[in-house]
Order: sequence, then structure tokens, then C-alpha cells
Amino acid sequence: MLLAANLLSLDGGLAFWTVLTFLIVLYILARYAWGPIVRAMEEREHTIEESLTRAEKALEEARRISEENERIRRQAEIEAQHILRDAREAAEKLRQEEIARTREQIRLMMEQAQAEIEQQKEAALKTLRAEVAQLAVKAAEKILQETLDEKRHRKLVEQFIEGMSTN
Repeated sequence: MLLAANLLSLDGGLAFWTVLTFLIVLYILARYAWGPIVRAMEEREHTIEESLTRAEKALEEARRISEENERIRRQAEIEAQHILRDAREAAEKLRQEEIARTREQIRLMMEQAQAEIEQQKEAALKTLRAEVAQLAVKAAEKILQETLDEKRHRKLVEQFIEGMSTN
């Protein structure tokens, strides 16, 4: 118990040397250790703040790039729609031109056919007139019982037929 009582008793010399030792250690720590520790803490704080600032800037840049990508995507979509619309319009225009060209060809073919039919009709009429004239001359010859000049008869018959065709 003696030992326990010794520990609880206050000795003035021991307290003096304890306080003095504490103050010396405090002075040494303040002079040599506290400054570097505080500077290291301040540097660490500064580094953390810079990291946070860079992270915020990087986040903002990522948002900006994302918005730019979205804008470019929308613009590309619009351009693709324009290209498709232009292609459809060009295809429709080509189709209409081809239809018009085909109709024109059909019209020309019909005109040619009409002209050919008209020429064949005229040739047939001419042949028919010649045959009718020949038959008329022969018939007139038999009726009149006299021989007339064939040229004269043919001329009379052709005049008669032409007169009938104009009426």
C-alpha cells in the first residue's frame, strides 16, 4: 500500500520537472515538428481541393461533351431524314419522267400508225379508183358499142370519181 500511496501523493519537485519537460517537448514540437505537420496538412487540403475542382471540371466537360454528342446525333438524324426525302423525291421525279417519256413514245407510235394507215388507205383508194375507172371504161365500151379512145374514157371516169369523192 505504500507504493499506492506514493503514487497518489504530490511531489513539488517531480511536478516541476514534469511541467518543465512537458514545456520543452512542447517547444521542440512547436519549433520543429508542428510546422511541417501543419504544412503537410495544408498541402493535403490544397491537393484535395484541387482534385475536387478538377473532378468538377471533368464532370462539367463530360456533360458538355454529352450534350454536344446529343446535338450532333439529332442533327445527323435530321440530315438523314432530308437525304431520304430527297432520294424519294428524286425517285418520284425519275418515275414521272419515265412515264412522260413512255407516253410520248406511245403517242408517236400512234401517230406513225395513223399516218401509215392513212397512206395505206390512200393507196387502196387509188388502186380502187384505177380499177373502177378501168371497169367503167370497159362497161362504157360495151354499152356504147363503139370503141372510144381509152385515154379519153379514163379521164372522164377519173373526173367523175374525183367529183364524187369531194362530195
